[in-house]
Amino acid sequence: MTTPAPAAQTSPAPFRGGPLYGITLKVVSVVFFVIMATLLKATESVPAGQLVFFRCFFAILPVAGWLLWRRQLRQALHTRRPMGHVIRAMVGATSMGLGFFALTRLPLPEATAIGYASPLLIVVFSAILLKERVHVFRWTAVVVGLIGVVIILWPRLTLFTSGQPLGDREAIGAVAAFGGAIVTAFALMQVRNLTRTERTEAIVIYFFIIASILSLFTIPFGWVMPTPEQAMLLVGAGFAGGVGQLLMTSSYRYADMSVIAPFEYVSLLLTLVLGFVVFGDVPSLAMVFGALIIVGSGIAVILREHYLGLDRRKAREANTP
Repeated sequence: MTTPAPAAQTSPAPFRGGPLYGITLKVVSVVFFVIMATLLKATESVPAGQLVFFRCFFAILPVAGWLLWRRQLRQALHTRRPMGHVIRAMVGATSMGLGFFALTRLPLPEATAIGYASPLLIVVFSAILLKERVHVFRWTAVVVGLIGVVIILWPRLTLFTSGQPLGDREAIGAVAAFGGAIVTAFALMQVRNLTRTERTEAIVIYFFIIASILSLFTIPFGWVMPTPEQAMLLVGAGFAGGVGQLLMTSSYRYADMSVIAPFEYVSLLLTLVLGFVVFGDVPSLAMVFGALIIVGSGIAVILREHYLGLDRRKAREANTP
């Protein structure tokens, strides 16, 4: 959440939108993220570490431009926990690299759907690591959602026994996608920890800067000289990711997270369409069925949190003298 500017002459006047405006921003951000993923997948032979660099480095430009326009760049660069940002960037860059690796080996909708496991895994890790209280409803939703992940993964994993190189390639991509979802859950927990003391702008800008630097360490593992077409796709993906990040961050200023979060799943429909139109990917029945289970479980967890939040708010109001 950004801090309002102290005076009108130092920052543009804030737009006072409502929940519908926040939802609109969220949906548009999803569109940009899907465009980013599509552009990255279209680069084909570019290694995952190189994809991380372009996605993060060129995302800095629109984010920095936005902060300059709001006259908040100096504030965004102020931090009290530099090592916290380094750890968050290490975890986030790893999850991004695994996700991009999966993207180069799996159909676009499938890689996206497996990534939906992250919010469910956060529930598991929060209960185990943070000792948060998780009720039966959420555990049930998590188990059902993970069953959906298994439904998507199983046809890919059984290809290990086929002896076909293509099958092994897709199976490794499926494992990477699920590994990316696991690491993403840890990254989001780290972000939650940083938000206690750090501004949202600082978390975003430091992630892009540090992740760009960290991705350079993958050069010895094989980067390629991109063709002009690939370079345009890579730069475009970075810009699209940066704009998507800004829109997503702004969306939470106008509505509660529980209201906006379900619209993340609009990306499933978009990836199905783009995957078919751009790459000729025809989704399997297992993929569609598993994705619907994951989406349903995710929305159930979000709605449950929303209603629990309302109950806690009513309880606080009732106890307020």
